[in-house]
Amino acid sequence: MYSSTEIKREKEFTARPTRVLLVDEEASDLRTLRLTLEGQGFEVFTCTNYEAAVRCLETSPVDFVIVSQGSLAFEGRRVLDKAIELDRHRPVIVLTRCMNMQCYLEAMQMGAIDYLEKPVPPGELVRYVRASVRHSELPRPAASA
Repeated sequence: MYSSTEIKREKEFTARPTRVLLVDEEASDLRTLRLTLEGQGFEVFTCTNYEAAVRCLETSPVDFVIVSQGSLAFEGRRVLDKAIELDRHRPVIVLTRCMNMQCYLEAMQMGAIDYLEKPVPPGELVRYVRASVRHSELPRPAASA
């Protein structure tokens, strides 16, 4: 059974669009993802560099993060790390142009919910974001003493 506070929180949550932070150094990918998500009613923040994305996470409440891996040096790691540090329940997906097992393992160990290869079909991405946000907002059981 849900408390009145949890029910009120859920109503407040559904009253505003889901906020998604998109981070990608490739302008064409960023534009495509932004248009896809905005067309489905999401509020989208975009960053073309990782430092700006970290600042955005510190100042703007977002519900979901989609970050490009960057090169094999995994520059997106900083964004993933900050997103999880600020809210360990916030879903984060890492996107990449070329799959790399080392980056995949690191992203998953850090707390990413998935590591997907570009291009991700638009409908699949929208379904993924909606399902992940719904799941992350479920009430969590209280810790036992």
